[in-house]
Parts: sequence; C-alpha cells; structure tokens
Amino acid sequence: MSETSKTMIELREVTKRYGDLVANDHITLKIRAGELMTLLGPSGCGKTTALRCITGHNIPDEGQVWIDGHNVTEVPTHKRELGMVFQNFALFPHMTVFDNVGFPLMIRRVDKAERQERVMEALRLIRMAEYADHYPRQLSGGQQQRVGLARALVYRPKVLLLDEPLSNLDAKLREEMRFEIRDLIDRLGITAVYVTHDQAEALALSDRVAVMHRGHIEQVGTPDEIYDCPQSRFVADFIGLSDFIAGTVSEVFAEQGTALLRANGLEITVPATPEMSPGQRALLFIRPNNVVLLPSTHEEGTNVFDGLVDKMTYLGDRNDYRVAVGESLELRVQTDGKVRFGVGERVKVRLPTSLCRLILE
Repeated sequence: MSETSKTMIELREVTKRYGDLVANDHITLKIRAGELMTLLGPSGCGKTTALRCITGHNIPDEGQVWIDGHNVTEVPTHKRELGMVFQNFALFPHMTVFDNVGFPLMIRRVDKAERQERVMEALRLIRMAEYADHYPRQLSGGQQQRVGLARALVYRPKVLLLDEPLSNLDAKLREEMRFEIRDLIDRLGITAVYVTHDQAEALALSDRVAVMHRGHIEQVGTPDEIYDCPQSRFVADFIGLSDFIAGTVSEVFAEQGTALLRANGLEITVPATPEMSPGQRALLFIRPNNVVLLPSTHEEGTNVFDGLVDKMTYLGDRNDYRVAVGESLELRVQTDGKVRFGVGERVKVRLPTSLCRLILE
C-alpha cells in the first residue's frame, strides 16, 4: 500500500451520543484506499459505534462521514456500496451456500446468468466452490464464516467492514481465519475496516491500527508503531504486556542521547528526547520479555540492579517471574525456559537502555 494512496473513508469530527453517554467524541480518522484499518479497544470504547457510523446504521449527532470522496453522512446503508461481515454469521438456514452468497445479488435484481457467474467466482475466491449445494448446518464454523465473507464480497463493494468476525470461533480456528482474511484482502486490493478487542488479531492483520478508549482515538499507527512506541499509558498497557516505572528526569545528556530517570531509589539510563528536561515527571515502560534476568553473581553495569524472585510461573515455552527491585518496585519478567530461577532467589535485573521507552507527563 502506497503512502500516497487516496483517502477512501474519512470520519470528520464524528460525535455520537446515546442519551448522556458519548460513545464517539469528535473522532477524526482517515483510512486510505487498499489498506486494512483496525479499530481496536476494550468493550465500550466506541469502536462498533464508529463502524456503524461508517455503515449508516448510526447517523452522527455531529460531524461527517465521507466515502470515496462523497459525503455519505445522510446516505442510507444500502446505497453506500459496502460489504459487511458480523460476528454472528447470519446465514439463512433454509438456503444453500450458493443461495446465501447470491442473496445480495438477487435483491439487487442482477440477472440469473451473471448471478451464477459472480457467486461461483466468490466461492472460488474463498475455496468453497465444492460446497455450493450444502446448507449452513452441514458446514463448520470456519466454513460458515467464509460463506459470510463471500456474501459480503459478491457484489464487489468499495469497502469491506468486519465487526468482530472471529469472536464466535475457537482459538485455533480464529488464528487460521485471520490469515485467510488478510490473504483475501491482499488479493482483492480492497479497503477494509476491522473491529476487534483482540490485540493479537489487530497486530497480525492490520496495515494500521486505531486504538480507541472512552470514545476517543488514542493513537493511530502501524502495528509496530503501536507496540513499540505507544504515546499514552493506556496504549502501552492495552497492547501487550508492560512494566511501568514512574519517576523524575534528573539529568539529560544531549550529546550521548541519554538521560537519567530517578525512580524507586534507582537511577535508570534511558533514551533522551528533544522535549525532555530535568525535573520532568515521566513514565518508563518496558516489555517483560525485554527485561534480562541474570544470576546474582553477574557484574555491575548500566541499568543492572539487584532483585529478588517473588513468584515464578512455568508457561511451557517461557517462564514468567515477578521480581522485587529497588524500594518498592515489582517487575514482571519473561524469559525462555533454558535457565530457571527459583522463588526467593537473588538475581540481577538488567533494563536495556535502547528498549526503555518514556511517556513524558
């Protein structure tokens, strides 16, 4: 997807209220043509409301919705040229796979010969052509979801919208289907908006992610930007696992590109940023798998601190520790299973400077 791609969907200061509840609060978002944008956040954050504003099922109280250069804020759903896939597959049980997929064409009065061609094309696209004469009850959950995808794509919409489409599937099938959806969207080159609360799903599927919280968009970025460089505590906490250390910037070494953070009786060397200044409050976060656990005999060094193992949980491919460090700090540390430390064992903890991130307050 090119950085210069045109904007296919735009939300302009969209606000939607339900009584006193503000579900979307002046949301502005641009979605480029050909990209898969995921709206990610916990239940109640406003992501489905935003999607329903795009589909036309919700009319914003304020703001505008634009699709392919046209203001569609007041345009009814059936005139927006959208394909929609929901968490309940909503297949007609009395219809065959062929008839379920062909239903959107039938109500649009597409002639029979063209309908036959386009339905079979859609079924071949999802590798379900041999199931055309089956009924939904004869299909697995994953197969039913594929039929739902084919039905959404059969009339060649400009945009595909997916609202938690995998939430009714078991964990293994969800993982398989997310790769199938990504592959399908890549092959079609279609613009897609995907709604989920599942962070792993969002990171695996998306070109970009919009993280939502309490009706606002907290941050928009590529999966690696969202994971590696979150711009707020909420994003850092919601995406993956994080250790947080609140402290104060004591010194800034501009030439070296580093600074010192005082926290819990520790002096931690962190990467400096241009806006950083001594006396500033800051929140350091680091991923548990980036913290290094070492034997207590390990030599001193930058960001190497004494620790005590409080808890250890064996997770098969890794060990999960809670380690007491400094005056009152507990760090979560995850390591591979090669070396194991016991509860009550004294250790050294190293926080690699390049992997420490700061959110300035």
